[in-house]
Amino acid sequence: PDNDTLPSRAWLDLRAEPWVLSVPATDDYRALAVHELDTLPAGLIGSRTTGQDAGDFLVAGPDWQGEVPPGVTGVIRAATRLVGVVGRTRLPGDTPADLTALRAVQEQYRLRPLHAYAGTPAPAPAPEPVWPVWRDEVPEGVEFLTFLDFLLGFFPPTDALPPAETALRGRLTDLGVDGRGEFEPAALPLEVRAELGRGIADGRARLTRAVAELRDSAGLFGTREELGGDFLRLAVAAELDPYGLPTEEVWYGRWAADGEGRRPPNAADRDHLIRFAPDALPPARFFWSVTVYALPGHRLVDNTLDRYSVGGDTPGLVRDPDGGLTLYLQHKRPANADHSANWLPAPDGPFAAVLRIHGPEAAVLDGRWQPPPLTPR
Repeated sequence: PDNDTLPSRAWLDLRAEPWVLSVPATDDYRALAVHELDTLPAGLIGSRTTGQDAGDFLVAGPDWQGEVPPGVTGVIRAATRLVGVVGRTRLPGDTPADLTALRAVQEQYRLRPLHAYAGTPAPAPAPEPVWPVWRDEVPEGVEFLTFLDFLLGFFPPTDALPPAETALRGRLTDLGVDGRGEFEPAALPLEVRAELGRGIADGRARLTRAVAELRDSAGLFGTREELGGDFLRLAVAAELDPYGLPTEEVWYGRWAADGEGRRPPNAADRDHLIRFAPDALPPARFFWSVTVYALPGHRLVDNTLDRYSVGGDTPGLVRDPDGGLTLYLQHKRPANADHSANWLPAPDGPFAAVLRIHGPEAAVLDGRWQPPPLTPR
């Protein structure tokens, strides 16, 4: 979970007509991303991309050929007929008044079908799909392809797809996974089903290795044009955050091991610190934060201080004598008062720490700036 922003969520069915997403003017940071069914972002409304002013943004699916009505600020064209919207709005503080003010902004986010926005007659509704019954064990085997076949019915192939995706869709069609929702694994020859099972197991093993080796999000999240043919990178991004934002919007760094190579770091028997030199604080256009998560499960750590992340605008932090900033990641409150002010509570066991830089500067994007190590004490 992201402790810096509060989410706003919606799913949109774009088969009958587009929807209009309206946002108010605000001084708070926001990013509302429209995600396609394979998690890639179709477009982004927010402080970095569209500014802080109010606006009405039309979200259209691949089949819509209508006229954009007057008053629309921008148009987002999605490749899939179903899309998810995940909005993130910055929580400026941790008081009840801050939360009330943020909710007032969220309540001004508005969704309307195009006919309601334009004042025109409503189109005929799209037919209700025959939704398959989900079972948690399905993703582990070949039967998963029945769900993929169903969902591809909302993702028509087009000339705009990258060549690698077009080739993959062709191979799936050869198996009978063509978007009609009629795929039946039992109809495949036994040896084909066995080979598919081995392929799924191999893919999961490659995904596990790639996630374990990841240090930051550089090049991980992006548009279909940027990532559409790199299926392993797409899988890693979806595994870590199926609604991740492009790196230009937010850069993620992860301390999965400490400076001595212990993976994962463990606060049951060691304290840890992260020291940012005075000239090497995270270069952020908007804000940055470090969040600690208990492993396994990446859960926020319950603590007496009620603090789950620390960032550049956290009140009460104490700078080092040279102007740097040291954060203390440990299970028990430090005895030193200055250290206690900069305490980021860790679990009594293994953990991971994640750095988020919203609006990363060029030095972050090109690798000139690197986060400091997680140092055990």
